Amino acid sequence: MASTTRTLARALRTTRPSSLLTSTARPARFLIPTQTVGQQHQYQRRSYASSPDDKEKFDGNPSGLIFGATALVLGAVGYATYTQKPEWFGQAAKVKGPFVPRYEDYQKVYDAIAKELSEKDDYDDGSYGPVLLRLAWHASGTYDKETNTGGSNGATMRFAPEGDHGANAGLKTARDFLEPIKEKFPWISYSDLWILSGVCAIQEMQGPKIPFRAGRSDRDLSFCTPDGRLPDASKDHTHIRAIFGRMGFNDQEMVALSGAHALGRCHTDRSGYDGPWTFSPTTLTNDYFKLLLEEKWAWKKWNGPKQFEDVKTKSLMMLPTDLVLIKDKSFRSHVDRYAKDNDVFFKEFSDAVLRLFELGVPFVQPEDQRWTFKSSFD
Repeated sequence: MASTTRTLARALRTTRPSSLLTSTARPARFLIPTQTVGQQHQYQRRSYASSPDDKEKFDGNPSGLIFGATALVLGAVGYATYTQKPEWFGQAAKVKGPFVPRYEDYQKVYDAIAKELSEKDDYDDGSYGPVLLRLAWHASGTYDKETNTGGSNGATMRFAPEGDHGANAGLKTARDFLEPIKEKFPWISYSDLWILSGVCAIQEMQGPKIPFRAGRSDRDLSFCTPDGRLPDASKDHTHIRAIFGRMGFNDQEMVALSGAHALGRCHTDRSGYDGPWTFSPTTLTNDYFKLLLEEKWAWKKWNGPKQFEDVKTKSLMMLPTDLVLIKDKSFRSHVDRYAKDNDVFFKEFSDAVLRLFELGVPFVQPEDQRWTFKSSFD
């Protein structure tokens, strides 16, 4: 603003009115033609006959020029003030710096995922929710507390070394489902998007609220984790404690997280196993624990890997790692609690999932500033 004023003042000082130029300084085409003495006398009489006030109208009088210049200076000052302090004129200040997403921005991403879940019902039992939860689960479950590697920070399943692990078979379906969301909101990392989709899947399938913290970054294939960090369904209680213990979970949290098997189903072309765990595989409840205790389970007679089926309907299945939960005394105590009280299950499941989804992430946002998103039916 100051520089604009100085420039105009300098221009005024260095510019002379055209009428003050001498005849020698004018171009030839502007010179007054030579006049006779009579003509000069007549011209002088007409000039003296004019009133003194007419002097203000003559070319070369600087008053009008000064008035116009003053207006220009004031205009320049006003414009500069407006651009620097728009709030003085009732205008909102311009946002400066890079885009920093807020709660409202992540809620929009959540809403977009929920909308797609509602509109696309051409997968499995009518929902992509279970496979989105599995994507978030497997992206997080690679964490190793001893080496501080793996976890939900990185989205390294995008690359062949990790995406091709046996435990991740079929998860390309979930990743492809989220691609249009990523294109619509390019500012969100794949890492945050995958976890947010897991949060959305749980809540949209009538599960508990899962608080969310943003801040995951995408990494290259050099950060891919080795195969074998995710649970093997054919193993026993020793394996379960080894896998979940490597992530830092105790027995209670292991059982709570196993409650996710209330959702979805197994596929022979992926894990080799087949069938759903519950009669409502797109709605999260404590039915998984109830069925473990109330139904009779027998080995399924087929050519696939060893799995259990319910004796009554032969339409449900359980994995060897599922039946371990009621055979191990410590695990069984938590199965009993969850089967009796859905609210207790929801509370402890939410706490465990929150921990799972944050494994290995160097957050900037503090724990007391997590966000809880509204579901489509809130």
